[in-house]
Amino acid sequence: MSIYAIRIHVFIVVAAIVASCGIGQAFADSPSITAVLSNSEAAVGETIELQIRATGGRTADAPEQIEMDGLEIRRTGTSQHFEMNNFNITSSVVYTYTILPLKAGTFKIPPQTIHIAGKSLTTPELALHVVDSSGSTARSNPGTADQPQRTAAGKLVFAELIVPKKSAFVGEMVPVQIRLGFDPRSRPRLIDGPEIAGQGFTAQKLQQSGERIETIDGRTYTVVSFKTAIAAARAGKFEIGPVKARVQVAVPRKSNSQSKRRSPFDLFDQDDPFSDPFFADPFGQMNERREVEMKSEAISFEVKPLPPKAPAQFSGAVGSFTMTNDVKPTSLQVGDPITVTSTIIGRGNFDRVNAPILEDERGWHKYPPSSKFKQDDDVGISGSKNFETVISPNEKKQAVPPFVFAYFDPAKENYITLRSDAVPVTVEGGNLPPPSVAAASALPNSSTPARALTPAAPVENKPADILYQLTEQGRPRSFTPLYAQPIFWATQIVPLIALLGFCGWKIRQSRIGNRDAQRVAALQNEEVDLLRKLRRADVSPREYYAEASRIVRVKTALASGSRRIDPNSVDIETAATAFELDKETRERLQRLFERSDELQYSGRQNGTETISGENRRDIMDLIENLRA
Repeated sequence: MSIYAIRIHVFIVVAAIVASCGIGQAFADSPSITAVLSNSEAAVGETIELQIRATGGRTADAPEQIEMDGLEIRRTGTSQHFEMNNFNITSSVVYTYTILPLKAGTFKIPPQTIHIAGKSLTTPELALHVVDSSGSTARSNPGTADQPQRTAAGKLVFAELIVPKKSAFVGEMVPVQIRLGFDPRSRPRLIDGPEIAGQGFTAQKLQQSGERIETIDGRTYTVVSFKTAIAAARAGKFEIGPVKARVQVAVPRKSNSQSKRRSPFDLFDQDDPFSDPFFADPFGQMNERREVEMKSEAISFEVKPLPPKAPAQFSGAVGSFTMTNDVKPTSLQVGDPITVTSTIIGRGNFDRVNAPILEDERGWHKYPPSSKFKQDDDVGISGSKNFETVISPNEKKQAVPPFVFAYFDPAKENYITLRSDAVPVTVEGGNLPPPSVAAASALPNSSTPARALTPAAPVENKPADILYQLTEQGRPRSFTPLYAQPIFWATQIVPLIALLGFCGWKIRQSRIGNRDAQRVAALQNEEVDLLRKLRRADVSPREYYAEASRIVRVKTALASGSRRIDPNSVDIETAATAFELDKETRERLQRLFERSDELQYSGRQNGTETISGENRRDIMDLIENLRA
């Protein structure tokens, strides 16, 4: 056998071992189930998609169809997914259903029972609002006879903006589709990609979703589709769009006899603008290339405010979500770390989905969580976000308290609070209980001489000779060793108790000091890393202001000293108090926080944006002058 054959054989054996270990680990994970709709609103006759994802097994048992009055729901596809992370393979099955609304109304798709890995799990209830086809702006057929499509007929190019709903709540993600149509005979070339104009909302990064040939009013177009999602920044009435793009097309070359300057679209009134001979010229001698701006119609949009009295745990998440928690390990010592993995699955504005909050933090030390988002669609409005939060007990505990996550459900128009179950744990160690001192009180009173317990001897007349002086020196003394006498151990109990208490106190103080030192070191490292990022020139405004406000929070937590302020809870008042800021500096800090919140939540402008050097210097000067 050659050396190459030996290597291949060894590789196959190792791969088989790794695969078997990974698969065993994958199916040891707890199974989970979730379900999402491609859109929460639709029109009668407009199909939408329902996806049910079962994680934790290779096979599951899902219904072929879901019976519901007013909706026709049929399963149209099944796909298997495998993910490998550090030799840990996770398997999931995705069932795709097509929903055809038959009438208008608000429908509640009931939970469905799915059997996976020997367990029966249920999907969450989903809400679908169906409007009459005449009241919807959504169009599944590009050849419908509405006004935006009619204006496309006879043009070399056209742009179209499709928004499936006319109203939404602040922060709600609304999917948007952009369609750019080109007459292929004009040999188009896109110069600047589409961009949605307007203010008061943010837009996800545009993703091209497809390209196909369509016939509109008897004319053939190449239609390129793009997908994105928008979220409103504030309540009110706005206009979304228009969508703008620039394209280069071939148009007839003007002759010298033409005294009137014509636009490329002067030909659009003809029945067939391509009957001009320049389109049949294979060498381009009778045509010229021109840049044309593509522009769609704007769409009116109403944004409703979120209801008052939001839960304390609400961080701005709007959508439909589910939560699962995993706690490891469950047996540990006081001061040891516990990793809590929280997974938020659903559809909504995941940029505002923060880590679940520990319901009761008494007796626990919590470290800043890490997060990782995995999207399930093109624009990132559905998927799962994993958080890893490290906590450590400061004392003996019997369970990890529940984790709480709150969000607003636009379909139910209400706040929803998700709460995990308390997880039993075994925590050992900590301060030893003080020993009982009852044993000391049970010992005989050594202060009473033994002779006092015996009856006094009668007084005798003592002779005056020397023999009396020798025999009356007293009773003979005991030769028992001191450590064997009860009085010795009785006197040692008190210092022993004091010594044990002192040792326990020192151990506890050492652990507290170590945790404080680790916390300070972590915050200092984070501050240095953030300052290094701020000095980069390629940071976007959103990242720049988020990192700048985070530095302020970290510096405030470092300046808090023994109060141990969590950086995530620092606001304007806390920072101003910690650094004793004057009025002017306080106003500058407030502007920084407001700008960061505006960009992070929904105040970011569309298109490119840069930060001037003056603004960078002002922010760096503000941060460097924050000293306690």
